[in-house]
Amino acid sequence: MTMEKGKLYLIPSPLGDCEPAEVIPSGVLGLLPNIRSYVVEELRTVRRYLSRAGLKGHIEELDFHLLNEHSSDAEVEALLPLFDNGNDVGLISEAGLPAVADPGSRLVELCLRKGIRVVPLVGPSSLMMALMASGLNGQSFAFCGYLPAKSEERKARIRTIEKLSGQFCQSQIFIETPYRNDSMLADLLSCCKGSTRLCIAADITTADEFILTDTIDGWKRRKYLIGKRPCVFILLAR
Repeated sequence: MTMEKGKLYLIPSPLGDCEPAEVIPSGVLGLLPNIRSYVVEELRTVRRYLSRAGLKGHIEELDFHLLNEHSSDAEVEALLPLFDNGNDVGLISEAGLPAVADPGSRLVELCLRKGIRVVPLVGPSSLMMALMASGLNGQSFAFCGYLPAKSEERKARIRTIEKLSGQFCQSQIFIETPYRNDSMLADLLSCCKGSTRLCIAADITTADEFILTDTIDGWKRRKYLIGKRPCVFILLAR
């Protein structure tokens, strides 16, 4: 007799410091009290999120398991018993949608291999919201993830991305660790053609939201500094 397995719910989280009800659908928030086991990227952030989402006073009753970029394959495999006896599990990333530019994708892949149902839930995506507001090509685009951390390697990758963008008229989306935002922008300004358009989208959905598209020449004139905050970059070469 096959043991019934629970489902893996991919639970979105806010992109910044705002009330969950402002950005997370009520149907998702209503599901949270029914889930007792959570796989999370960062424990403190998730505990705060769930508390603000209506579970305040019940956090200690929940079962949390870490899955981040340091988790081994064996540690991911060890999460499988959580689904035994029909128990549902929630996956929550550090911010936004689980398994998108997020180590939680490893658990999703494992669940699919083991026949465990994966249920994606609606929530904010910084990548798609940035693209929506960029005015750049939303018909053809690619997500490049993080670019190399070292400046010379990053510059080489930027040149490749710009060439591909121009060849296919394709928006190229990428992200960076917040403390490297301004070095990323400096490399973009030094490498790209003046006519190439660049969108910078920072702190999406928060009170400090900033989204602006300009040419590389235009950004040079602005002398803008992004600072250490969540940011999405979108490049489209002409």
